[in-house]
Amino acid sequence: MPAVTRVLGAVTAAYSATIIAAPKVLARPCGLTTPAGEVVPAVRTLIAAIGARDTAIGLAMVFAPEGLALRVALSARVAADAADALIFGLALPDRSARKKVAGFAAGWAALCAASALQR
Repeated sequence: MPAVTRVLGAVTAAYSATIIAAPKVLARPCGLTTPAGEVVPAVRTLIAAIGARDTAIGLAMVFAPEGLALRVALSARVAADAADALIFGLALPDRSARKKVAGFAAGWAALCAASALQR
């Protein structure tokens, strides 16, 4: 797989570490903040879990050896983003956020999947 797959993994890991440290980065576009713009503890916990999952997958994309290990890491990234697109697209309480957040997740899944095709 090309270097773009590794770059996408690094970007994923960096963004994911960011949402762990600053959950508003994900909560705000999802419409999951309070009217005052705060992130309640339960949402903070779920965002941290998503961030930890995606940091691990992103780092696996960066450091996995070529071959099966890298394909598995990339497949995990695509599957996680596709699942996020489906769940956020159907279940976010803010209807206006559903399309935007689901579209972003689906786009990232497609970009990562396409990176496997590059030579």
